[in-house]
Amino acid sequence: MDEFAEALRTAITNRGLGLERLREHLSQNGVSVSMATLSCWQTGRSRPERQKSLQAVVHLEHILRVPPGHLSELLGPPHPRGRRLRRAPAPVSAFWPVPAPVEHALHDLDTQWDDQLLRVSQQDFVTIGADRTERVFRSRQVLSASMNGPDRWVVILHADDHDRPSPLVKALKNCTVGRVVQEPAEGLLVAELLFERPLRKGESVVIEHELVNQAPCPPATNYERKFRLPTREYVLEVTFQGAPPASVVQLADGSEVAPGRTLLDVALNVRPGVRGFSWSWS
Repeated sequence: MDEFAEALRTAITNRGLGLERLREHLSQNGVSVSMATLSCWQTGRSRPERQKSLQAVVHLEHILRVPPGHLSELLGPPHPRGRRLRRAPAPVSAFWPVPAPVEHALHDLDTQWDDQLLRVSQQDFVTIGADRTERVFRSRQVLSASMNGPDRWVVILHADDHDRPSPLVKALKNCTVGRVVQEPAEGLLVAELLFERPLRKGESVVIEHELVNQAPCPPATNYERKFRLPTREYVLEVTFQGAPPASVVQLADGSEVAPGRTLLDVALNVRPGVRGFSWSWS
């Protein structure tokens, strides 16, 4: 009996989603999986083995609201000589549709501490100008060290519009800006936020920073936060300085949200995946 297929089939049934709707949710998270593939996975005719398929399983766990790592642990060996897949965090680049540019941008930065920082709270405050452009992204993180040594937080920004200047990175509280890597052709910006000193095991830190777009600012149609590891609390506030959008969709579940001058998303015990909003003006 294929335990993975049975668990996936049960989770899909409990969630009440058809395969087409499940495929749409994955697509909204930047993951492309066909209905035929999903059908094969839930019936046991095939199983996820390639890296992209394993990344899709992480997203499925979030969409189907099962404990992180539950489906991955049931996959077992990917081929006869393989070792059993252990529960482990997805790589830093896992939640981008094309991971290679992210991995290239991170190559010269120190990301060794990322898995050792417990995400206690993530708060994002987004300002959309009256001209419907992205102006400022301000973020506040509460982090706790699981071992001695963490001394930085790495920020990754992916812009939809690649023809605009990269935003300025500003440290606001308990951190300074370290190395900044820009990949304009890919719309990527990666920056280190250095703590005032390395953290000891069990010690926490509150840091704040902002990304300020330069003119001409990019048009605003969405904001999304990618979660590679579980986060205890997430707060997102999007403020429109001009008229509110005509329609809004919440990225976590694809549900429609009443438009307004302020959009608010508050979530506890957030699993790996994507949260945020997308909107249209007409």
